[in-house]
Amino acid sequence: MTFLLICICGGVGAVARFVLNTSIQRWWKNAFPLSTFIINVIATFCAGLAASALAHQAVGEPTYLLFVTGFLGGFSTFSTAINEMVSLVRGHKYAVASLYLLATVVVPLICVALGWAVGAMAH
Repeated sequence: MTFLLICICGGVGAVARFVLNTSIQRWWKNAFPLSTFIINVIATFCAGLAASALAHQAVGEPTYLLFVTGFLGGFSTFSTAINEMVSLVRGHKYAVASLYLLATVVVPLICVALGWAVGAMAH
């Protein structure tokens, strides 16, 4: 049953990613892949919150798995970020690709830490 629920949550996360991605891409026309970046920032912050909630026993492991493995697994999109970096390099947009690489690695680490800190304050 857990397997099926994780699959459903992953599907919901993928739909949420599609809606947010499409919404942002309608108005963002610059080379920097803002929609993927925003999605991954939200996902990593939420992952930090969830990890803190699990560590402080505010949620159980089944809930954590449904949210992090299921929903956030379907919502976040690291593979798309890597593909976008390769596309930027192929398009000779080296500065944007470098900025995106740095932002994609550093900012999500900060977001996880912030999510953990916010979650820890709530407990």
